[in-house]
Amino acid sequence: MTTHVFIVDSITFKLHLEYLFAGTGAKDNLIDFNNSANTTLWHTKENMLVGMMADASRIREGDQIIFYLQQDFSKKIFEGKFYGIFVAKNDWSFLDNNDSQQYLGNELEKSLTFRTLIKPFKVYSEGVTEWEALDEIKNIQSPNQMLWSLIYRKLKGNRGNTMITIYEAERLCQLIRDKNSREEMNVENHKLSFDQENQKIILTPNNVNNYAGRKEEINLLPRLIAKYEANKSFETHLQAYIVRNIGKGINNSLDNSILGSNLNFEWLGNEVSCGVGMQRIDVMISTNENSQRVLIPIELKSVEADIINAKQIQRYIDWIEQYYTPNRQSDVKPVLISKKIDDKSTEKYQKIVDTFNDFNTRNSRRCEHLKYIEYHLENENLVFEVISY
Repeated sequence: MTTHVFIVDSITFKLHLEYLFAGTGAKDNLIDFNNSANTTLWHTKENMLVGMMADASRIREGDQIIFYLQQDFSKKIFEGKFYGIFVAKNDWSFLDNNDSQQYLGNELEKSLTFRTLIKPFKVYSEGVTEWEALDEIKNIQSPNQMLWSLIYRKLKGNRGNTMITIYEAERLCQLIRDKNSREEMNVENHKLSFDQENQKIILTPNNVNNYAGRKEEINLLPRLIAKYEANKSFETHLQAYIVRNIGKGINNSLDNSILGSNLNFEWLGNEVSCGVGMQRIDVMISTNENSQRVLIPIELKSVEADIINAKQIQRYIDWIEQYYTPNRQSDVKPVLISKKIDDKSTEKYQKIVDTFNDFNTRNSRRCEHLKYIEYHLENENLVFEVISY
């Protein structure tokens, strides 16, 4: 179960509670490439929107949803607060495009293009302040116990839907629970809302609103194939495709190459920040194999493998060893996924293999051997294959 933190303001938060949905926005952008091979958007803007689609596609039914209410001095919200806890009603988010028909668009006063229906789980009235969650260290025994996913998000920019690790979620949920003296709200047969003056989630006697907006399914495969065939970069599209489909039985070659026969996993992340720089793990999965917890960091490439890939993955292993496994002991199985190399008899390919073998030698006690997976296009779909080297 992954926990997702959605960034909201006082206006959107009230409507999220009253209509029971979470969402992120695409600002003034109309998405014209969903379920389509073509787009009129410049590639930078397209990649930004596809990144938001990837975030939306990681959500699975039953995942936890927490809201972060942003600081806004004009609304007398003097510090950000975390509120929860809700769960996702369905797999994945859906698309409600940025046009005149967007549901609640006027009321929200902004476009929330990617949306997820939610339901109350363990809802508490009071929020935990950002300072209490991220800065207060009186119960922190080591720096690796801090909520680094949220700290990195704060440092790096405005990501509207951020996943946090399991141990971070446990800590944040406990902080919310303790803030409310462990007293949950009795939400049955009540409508939720937000009291801006007192900055509390409240119950109202009104009937719960029925969410009546559009729910267009997100499908990036046609656009990914078009970029693949045109030899254009599509790493962000590949990430969104994998995050959406992994473990769902939609692409058996994808499931089998990464997960094997065990399709159930406990946590899924994308663009996992692993440092104050720009380092991010493209996809990361926590699963269980024969009663042993296993962490799978995945590096994605829209081009063929290169000699620098092992160095990138080394950074991920170093970060995981220092910041992740001390909190959640796991075996680590790194994966590289890249475009198929047709001719494996070349000197270039042998040099790539040499870097893989060197990586395995240096990390023999820290992680499993690097798994190398290639993909190619076949019958209008991606086929993934584990390569022995």
